[in-house]
Formats: sequence, structure tokens, C-alpha cells
Amino acid sequence: MKLSRLKLWGVAALLGMGLMASQAQSASCRYVVTNSWGSGATANIEITNTGSTVLNGWSVNWSYINNRITNSWNANLSGSNPYSASNLSWNSSLQPGQTITFGMQVNANGAIETPVVTGAICGSSTPSSVSSSSRPSSLSSSSRSSSSVSVTSPSSSSRSSSSFSSSSLSCPQGNSWPDCPPSTWSDAYCALIGPPICVRSSSSRSSSSSSSVSSGVTSVELTRSMGIGWNVGNSLDAVGGETNWGNPLITQQLINSVKAAGFKTIRLPVAWSKFSDAQNFVIQTAWMDRVEQVVNYALNADMYVVMNIHWDGGWMQPTYAQQNYVNNRLTIMWTQIANRFKNYDDRLLFAGTNEVMVDGDYGTPTVEYYTVQNSFNQTFVDTVRATGGKNATRHLVVQGFNTNIDHTVNFAAIPVDTVSDRLMMEVHYYDPYNFTLNTNSNITQWGSIATNPNATETWANEAYTNAQFQKMKTHFVDQGVGVILGEYGVVSRLNVSGHATYRNYWNEYITKSAYDRGLVPIYWDNGYSGDGGFALFNRNTGAQLEPVLIQAIVKADD
Repeated sequence: MKLSRLKLWGVAALLGMGLMASQAQSASCRYVVTNSWGSGATANIEITNTGSTVLNGWSVNWSYINNRITNSWNANLSGSNPYSASNLSWNSSLQPGQTITFGMQVNANGAIETPVVTGAICGSSTPSSVSSSSRPSSLSSSSRSSSSVSVTSPSSSSRSSSSFSSSSLSCPQGNSWPDCPPSTWSDAYCALIGPPICVRSSSSRSSSSSSSVSSGVTSVELTRSMGIGWNVGNSLDAVGGETNWGNPLITQQLINSVKAAGFKTIRLPVAWSKFSDAQNFVIQTAWMDRVEQVVNYALNADMYVVMNIHWDGGWMQPTYAQQNYVNNRLTIMWTQIANRFKNYDDRLLFAGTNEVMVDGDYGTPTVEYYTVQNSFNQTFVDTVRATGGKNATRHLVVQGFNTNIDHTVNFAAIPVDTVSDRLMMEVHYYDPYNFTLNTNSNITQWGSIATNPNATETWANEAYTNAQFQKMKTHFVDQGVGVILGEYGVVSRLNVSGHATYRNYWNEYITKSAYDRGLVPIYWDNGYSGDGGFALFNRNTGAQLEPVLIQAIVKADD
């Protein structure tokens, strides 16, 4: 960002100085306390373009006497009282009359403060304000603020409008947090669950374009921007509900922690079969709202999102007997999903399926199996493209049979598409099984650093790994099809001395080998930190559980 500004000033220094002078008088900056609970608060800084020209790029400053920031979202935060914040890629540009909002959570040693916000663009600052700390836990529509507010995770009824009326859900006031489940839960709990995600503007952020993603970027080009990824597994893909498999609700705090650790992409597995009409596969609006809210958590953190239909009860059986049923259900469900997200920019990718196979048959697929599975991929692409909007050119991810590399290379057919260079292929990697997944195995070492031949497989070593990923590069990346390594990882063996060393080395090597060959490696995390788990982060707090392993993974794109 600094380099690009210097280049601009170098080209036209006098013009740039004039623009800076005009910008200094063309925006208002305001600090607004949105909620407080005695020992802390959340606040937004609102920047409104009050001029007649577009503002490109912004930074602001403020300081406290006794308050200190513990978390922030929707901006690049630096400093430690005084603080500075600058734009992310997607909120750098402000149209005339538009307001962008970023926020923070603070600890308060004493009174909740409302500091003055300053900066080169803050020429027409408006007074800071604070929300009442004595609001009741539930507010009638008449007592809510009358200002119209658009949120990044609106319900279907609000998404067609740029704002909510005073009688609908607004930004946080008392217990009206968008993240709060029952309204009886405390403000402090809601603060832990996640900060408010509010944008006051004439259009929803979900329809804005990321400045870092060009509408004409190819799938291979996009994969280079996606870096290293992380799965928020066993949450939205838990059949029956987000917490049914033992994980807490996903929060903005968790996603922010993942981004801060160095991950650039989130893979969001989803079980969509929460139906209000099971006979016609109509997805519950509340479930669609929740998935959209989590998508926005990742976009707020300026991450890429790969959202799929996951296992979901295993209804995608690739047989001739089930082919028509599955393709019909895929069409109905992906039409709903794609329409809900059709205005989101290229940071959101759709993935049609996950590990399609006939239950229990892990062998080489028959002609029937892979032919039917290829038809699922084509149905997915056709359905999404038909919904129009940004889905007409959205990057779409299809899968090889059971996400097996050899089966993908040998049997996958790239779907026919209405747009060029916007498809990606997904595979997974858990070789050798006895080391990565089998907790009953005595294979507990891996690779060239292994010291005990009896604890080490004779196959699936470094050379094998390189050869497998090279196949994906040759058959897909080099042919203009980006590749997602959607899952990989090794379970923990807490009772095996020294196992962590080999686990860390395996993950480091697989990540680097895949990334160097053009793949997007996305680590599988199921949230479980006990023996046999994959967890890197505490899902409640976002704290790193495996800092050494995390660094081994994220440094692959250095």
C-alpha cells in the first residue's frame, strides 16, 4: 500500500498534494461505542465520504487514556495507544456519500472512552458518541435507533434493500447482537461469540468487488492469491446443527485468529439438508442466514472462502440408480445457495460436492461410478451459472472421484463451462493412511527423518508426495485449471513419544510440496484437540493450540 502511494505521488506530485488537501476536507470520522458491559465495550469507527469524488485508501488515528484494544475487525490495526487503522483491500474505496465501518473490542480500566478520530481524510469530523450502557436487554422497535443500517449478513427479506427500517434488526443495542442466539444471553457472552458486523452504506458489502481480485483473473492466477488455507470442519457440516458434533458456534474472533496466524483461505464445509420443506429440498431461511453470517466472518477478515456441500448424510451416491435423484436435488439446492450468494465477489468460491463415492467402496471406480460422478460436477456448474449475477463468472470447484489424486487424473472430466478459465479441481491427501489417520497403527514416524524402520511405512514418502502433486500440476494447473488440496493432515498421537516431530514434519512437507506445484493446501481441522484430533485452534477463544505446527504449515508460502 505504501509503495503504490509513493508511485502515485511520484507521477504527479503537485496533483497528489492537491488531492490530499481536498480529501482532508471531504470525509467525516466518528468513534461510536456500540455496546458496553462495565469492564469492556465494542466500538465502531465510521468514515463517511462527504465529498463529491471517490476516496481511494484511508487511514485514521486515535488514542485512549485507560481503555485498550483487545480485538479488531474490518481494518489493518497497528500501534499500541495511540492506534492507527488503515483499509483492507475490499473497503479501500469510498463512493460519495458512502460510509464504511470498522470495529474493535476494548478492555476498560475505568470509564468507557470516546476518543477523537483524526487523519488526513478526517477534515469534517463529527462528534464521537456512545451508546447507553443502561439499555434494557430487549428493545421495542420504538426505542431502537431510527437510523437505517445495512449488515453484512442480512436475512433474505432485507438483502434486496440497502437498509433496515427502525423496526427490524439493527446494529448491536443491548442484546440485539446479530450473533446472539437467545436474546436472554448476556452482552458479555455476545461479545465472546463475535463482534457486530455492520456497514452503513448505500449498498451491502457482499455486493462489492475486492480490489485484490480482478473480474478477469483465471483460476490458476487466483490460486496464487489464496495462499495456505484452513478448514473449519465438524461445525456447519455437522448433520442436524452446528454444535451437534461437539464444537461451539463459529465466531468472528476465531476467524480473526486464523487470519492472524497466517492463513489466507477458509474452507467452509456445510451440510445444507436443514429443510423447511424436505420433500422439495427447500433450505431453512435461518440456516441460510447462519451460513451467510459465517461466510461474512471470513470476508470481514479479508480471507478467501471455499464453501461446499459436504457429506450431508451421504446422499450423493454415484450410481445409475441414484443419478437422476441426485442431479435433481443438486439442482434445487445449488439454485437456492447460488441465488443467496450471487452478489458476492470472487473471494467466495463454490465447491459442488465432497468425496463422492459409493459407501464402503474405496477401490478403483467403475465406469458407472465415475461417469455418474462427472455428471454431478456438470450439474453443479450448469446450475450455478444459470443463476446469473456474479455467479456467471464465479470460480467453481469440482472434485475428482473420492478426491483421490490417481482417480482424478485418470477419470475426471472437466465440465463444459460458459466462461473460460474459471474452474478448479479439488483433491485430498492423507497418505500413508497408517501414519495420518489410523490411531491403532504402529506406524508413528514418517519421511527421511524417521529413525525406526519398524515404525515407518515403506511407501508414500517425500518422493511419492512430490510425484502425486506433480501429477496435479501437469494434468490440471499447466492446462489452466487451478487445483485445491481441500483436505490434508495427521491426527495427534498424544501417547506416542516423539510423534509430534513427525506430524509437524509431514504437514510442513506436504504443504510446501503442494504449494510449490501450484496447489492451494487447506489443512483439515475438526476442532478436536484430544488424542486422534486435528485441532490447531481453540474454537472457543481462537487461541493457538499448536503454534509450532501452525508455523510449519503457514510458512510454506514464504
